[in-house]
Parts: sequence; C-alpha cells; structure tokens
Amino acid sequence: MSQGLLDAQGAANGAPDAQAAAGAVPDANDPHFSRRAFLKFGATVGVAAGGGLLLGFSVLALSQGQGQAGKSMIGGDASEPAPAGVFAPNAFIQIDTAGSVTLVIPKVEMGQGVYTSIPMLIAEELEVSLESVTLDHAPPDATRFMDPLLGAQATGGSTSIRYAWDPMRKAGATARMLLINAAAQQWHVDPASCHAHAGHVIHAASRRSIGYGQLVTAAAKLPVPQNVPLKDPKDFRIIGTAVKRLDSPEKVDGTALFGLDVRVPDMVYAAIATCPVFGGTLASVDDGNAKKIAGVRQVVKVDNAVAVIGDHTWAAKRGLAALDIRWNEGAGATLSMTQIVDDLAGAANDGAGAVARKDGDVEKGFSDARTRVDAVYQQPFLAHATMEPVNCTVHVRADGCDIWLGTQVPTRIVDVAVQITGLPTGKITVHNHLLGGGFGRRLEVDMAIQALKIGKQVGTPVKVVWTREEDIQHDMYRPYYYDKISAGLDANGKPIAWQHRIAGSSIMARYAPPAFQHGLDPDAVEVSANLPYDLPNQVVDYVRQEPRAVPTAFWRGVGATRGTFVVECFIDELAAQAKVDPVKYRRDLLGKSPRVLNVLDTAARAAGWGSTSLPQGRGRGVSVMHAFGSFFAMVADVRVDHGEVTVNRVVCAVDCGMVVNPDTIEAQVQGGIIFGVTAALYSEITIRDGRVEQSNFTDYRMLRIDQTPNIEVHIVKSTEAPGGIGEPGTAALAPAVVNAIYAATGKRLRRLPVGDQLRSA
Repeated sequence: MSQGLLDAQGAANGAPDAQAAAGAVPDANDPHFSRRAFLKFGATVGVAAGGGLLLGFSVLALSQGQGQAGKSMIGGDASEPAPAGVFAPNAFIQIDTAGSVTLVIPKVEMGQGVYTSIPMLIAEELEVSLESVTLDHAPPDATRFMDPLLGAQATGGSTSIRYAWDPMRKAGATARMLLINAAAQQWHVDPASCHAHAGHVIHAASRRSIGYGQLVTAAAKLPVPQNVPLKDPKDFRIIGTAVKRLDSPEKVDGTALFGLDVRVPDMVYAAIATCPVFGGTLASVDDGNAKKIAGVRQVVKVDNAVAVIGDHTWAAKRGLAALDIRWNEGAGATLSMTQIVDDLAGAANDGAGAVARKDGDVEKGFSDARTRVDAVYQQPFLAHATMEPVNCTVHVRADGCDIWLGTQVPTRIVDVAVQITGLPTGKITVHNHLLGGGFGRRLEVDMAIQALKIGKQVGTPVKVVWTREEDIQHDMYRPYYYDKISAGLDANGKPIAWQHRIAGSSIMARYAPPAFQHGLDPDAVEVSANLPYDLPNQVVDYVRQEPRAVPTAFWRGVGATRGTFVVECFIDELAAQAKVDPVKYRRDLLGKSPRVLNVLDTAARAAGWGSTSLPQGRGRGVSVMHAFGSFFAMVADVRVDHGEVTVNRVVCAVDCGMVVNPDTIEAQVQGGIIFGVTAALYSEITIRDGRVEQSNFTDYRMLRIDQTPNIEVHIVKSTEAPGGIGEPGTAALAPAVVNAIYAATGKRLRRLPVGDQLRSA
C-alpha cells in the first residue's frame, strides 16, 4: 500500500502505486479479508514501496534541528542533515563524538507511550540506558519512516509496536555491531571476543573498554553488516520491564511542547466561525464593528468560514463576536437524526450487501434451528473531544511555508500544503509536536487546510485554534452504525446459523479508496467477520450508507468497537435464550480459539465470576474480543440506581503477545476503558436542523474522575509477536457494561449510549 492509498486528496508523494507494487489488490469479498488482512496487504506493499526503508541502512542521517518553535528534549524534529562527526547508521539512531545518543522516533506521541516503548526496543539492542538518550520527532519522510502495516508515515490502528518490534531492534543491533567492529579493528582482536554494555564496547580478555563516542568516526566508515542476530528474549534487560515514561518529566514541568504551545516571532491569532450547517457556505459578513476593536488586524473569509485575526486571542474572539455573519445554509438545513436513521434502516433492510464472510449453508441452518433470535443494534455518532482542541500554526510565504501542529500523518500535511500554497515539497516544513489526544482525529488534515487558507491571506505567522464548541460541532465523527443480526439455535441453544448485516458510512472509501473493493469496507466489518466462535453456518455482509453530508472518520477502533458491541451483546442474548451462564456459553464456543479462551478464564477467575452473588441493582457482564493482533476479555461490575448507571469495577485480561513495557500496557488499557465507559454511558452526537446539538462538555458529557471504576489489568504471558494495545480496551468495554446492566435490571439495551434509555424506561 502506498502513501497515496491513505491520502484523501490523492496527492502523490513519490511512493509507487499500490497495485503496481503488490501486483494486485486483494479481493475484499474474500471471507478472510479482515482489517488484519488489509494491514497485512499494506505490509507487503509498504516494504516494496519503502525500498528497504527499515532494514537497509544506507539512508541519510537526521539531525537534531528544532525548527522555530523552541527545543525541549522531546519537542524537536529531525529535519536537516546530521552535523559532521555524528554517527547515523540508520534513520533512527545518532551518536555524536561525546557519546550522546539521539533516537528519532517514527511514531508520534499522543499519550500512548511510544516515546518510551520504541526507545526501549532500540536501547535494548544498542546496549545503552534509557536515561542516557534524547528523543526527537521524525520529520515527514515516507521513504524513511513509513509504517508498512499502514502503508504510510502514520500513527494509528494500534500498529506502533507491531510495526516497530523487529525493525527497531534490528536498527539498534546493527548500530551496536558497527561499533563493536570498529573497536575490534582498533584493538586488532576478533569482534566475537567483544561485547557492548552501557554505551561502551568491552574486550573482557584484555579488560579494555571504549565509549561509543570514541568509535563513531571509525564506525561510520565500516560496511553495514547484514542479518545481525537479535537478542534471545531470555537475555532482555530492558524489554519486558516496567519503565517510567520518558516524556512524563517534561509534561509535568511544562516544558514539553504541544501544538497549542507554539509561539513564534511576529505571530498573530485567529478566531474562527464555521457555518453551523453541514454543507453550508459563507454568504456575507459585515466586519465594520469588528475592525473597531483594539487588537483586531484583519477579517479573512475562507469557503464556509470566517476568521478574525488579532494581536492576541482575546482581541480575535471579541472581533469574531462583533461580526454580522450571514450563511447559505443550503439543503442541509433540514437534516435530522430521524432522516439519518431511516436511511440506515432502509439500507439494512433492502437488497443484498457486500459479503465479508460466508461459511456453510445459512438458510439450511435456520431451517434446522429450534429457535430463532433477531435483533437490531444502533450506535451513535461520536466526537473525538480531545483535551487539546484542534489547532494549527502556519507561516505561508512566497518562498516557503512552515507548519506547526501535532499530527498523526505528517506527510499528508505536506501534501495538502503543496496543493494549497502551490509550493514544491522541498519548500514545506512541518514541525510536529506532541499531541494532546488523537483517537483518530489527528489522522485528518482539515485543520491544516483551513489554517493554510487563512495563512495565505495573512502573510505573517498565524495560530488558528478552534474553540471547544467549534471542535465538537465541526468534528469528523465516528459513524452511526445500524446492525441487523440473527441466529438460529439448536435444541441445546447452540448457534447453528448466524446472519449479520452492517449498515453505515465507509471511512475507507474516503480515506483509503484502494482498500474499498466491491462495496466492502474492511474496517467496518472488523471483528464481525472474524469471530473467535465456532459458527458453522454464517454470513456477514455490509451496506454502505453515507449520512448525508455528515463527515465521518476513525475513532479509537471504529470497526472493532462497533463489531464487538453488537456481537458480544448478542452472544449474551443467546446465552439468556439458552438459559446458560454467559461465561460458560462462550467457553463452549471457543474450542478453536485457545488464546481467547485463556483470557476469558483469566478475567472470569480474577473477577470472581460465579463465586459471589451481588446485591439487588448490581450486575456483572462479560465480553471477549480478538482485534489488532491482541486478545481481550473484560468483566464489568455495575450498579443501576433510578436509571443512573455506575460502573464500579472492570477486570480485564489481555494477551498482547510479547510485552515491551507492562506499565504502558496497563495505562493504555485503563485509558481505553475510561474512554469506553464515557462512550457507553453518555456520548452521543445528534443532528437537528442540519446542526450538531452538542457544543461542550456540558452536553457532551465526560466521565469524571470520581466516577472512574476500579480497573484491574491482568497481562497474560505470551511468546507471540506483539499485538496492538491502544484501541482494544475501548473496543471491548461497552458490551461488558451493557451485559452487566441486563444482569442487574433484566433490561436488554441494544442502542448506545445507555443512560437516557434506563431513566426513561
């Protein structure tokens, strides 16, 4: 998969076309074409496109240049050639003559811990301590920093450690071997008689030791060794240990730089008002009163928005409030949730969908079944609501363009800047920063497009910051999904027929068109089309139904989140129909999925499933999931009191393969669960008269710290390759909570969020 595959605008960036690189695009109607298959396809093409990106070390060195926004240990970007005397054996490691080690991190840090876990992989093989390294952001460069699992230089899809596991260790091991060879050559000894430790090469027989800094000049002249062996896991000293986050100190003392922190000389500030109606445009604006306000410099019109430019944010906001704006609302002004849901229901009920999986004879299974169970599940639009609102600072000039922001897709930012400014790629500089929350929101480039259009009219550096209201009301939303699901049960209550239709927006069709084949979105059917259960006769299909002008985007595990909620709630319904304990019911269907069975048993045992009774109004619920290469089971304990749900406790068992940093895994699962509880209980974006009704945390409710459940994370030991961890915690949570609500109240809820349904019941 080339970078162009993930480029919404289709801008070329030098990577070859996906089909030419891979030979053919896989058949999306293949019953096994899951999101994992999509990512595997991406890996194949990405390696071809990258030209030995990760494992060929004849790449140019990177520097420690920091751009114009200032330098923090983790706030820079490596965008210029390395200075003389710096040993840079590959794109990720630089060692200077003083022995200082800089690691260039190919992923962006948005709270998930990659600025600790990826350095752990490199440092393990390089034989340096984590305390001794400095970290830099990687610049936009798909050739050097492409993630072959995504086919782009991107952070998302819970791929960071899956992508980094072998290449980052090999980068460290290759650099270490070069340094050992340089020392051995200097000492006239066999390299095999030397070893590295704590930034030194040691020759034990002669008790000689030399620091890396003294070897860099000689090492840079040596041929790069091929196929350097990696450490046996039993010899790991860093990987697998609980390491404190390297980015925490600077985040605590305030020196870490997020996009919102950018300050550059002569910078002005923009306050934005965007047409409140989807698809509407700017008709006219009377700016006479605004221009009378002290500090207001300029009023800028762009497409469907107007911006006031001020010497400071307060002047810009006051100027914006003084504008008299008229909008062309257009046909979208009548759009309502009823229309959107009716469209989805019609799509789910009419005709045939694109088949994602088909096994056995479903019609015969239903005809042989003793009982049939049918259900419809619905999940709402969701905003990302990142703590750091959308922002972008730009300086557009005739001779170049600088962009400061936090983004998950730096090369796509370059592409849109080229399109909007007309400048060549070499004149575009992206200064990437830490992200105050991503969740898929910063896979998008709309904020940069708007800032660049404003910047072209301003001339000086301008910081564009969306207010919380703008952020929530002009987000790109997790799609509304409508699922029809049916099962036929035999005399023992076991499913012998399974039919699942998914209707909803296709993010892939917009974001990665080559992945959308024959009407099938591989992300939309993730989990649903690859269940761990033994289902002999099943069909899963998908119908694309776009929500009329409402923009949709990735949201912390879209397909897996949707699919796990529907499937795991429905499995509970079948267990109830069969009058079988929900854990036992699942166990009986998991004979071919030992890793799922293992996490289920671990979570159930830790939660005391079946061993203790709960008082009235309390209930326990369970869910399992296999997604992102990891295996999850959750048990939620809830209390329902007068329609208000409190999640008291969540026990999670996770098998994510080899563990890099157990503390990061625990933190990611905890954060994912909290994110998931918020969405399950409260979160919903609704449309009325073409407008988003929610505007801030007053009506787009967040889980408060005193409402956070006790969370237990049990990591199952595994020798398998690492799986993803950023999204599974969120994806597996909602069904466990909803199933627990049923256990507490006897009320079966098939629509999220749950709160209002219980209060009105």
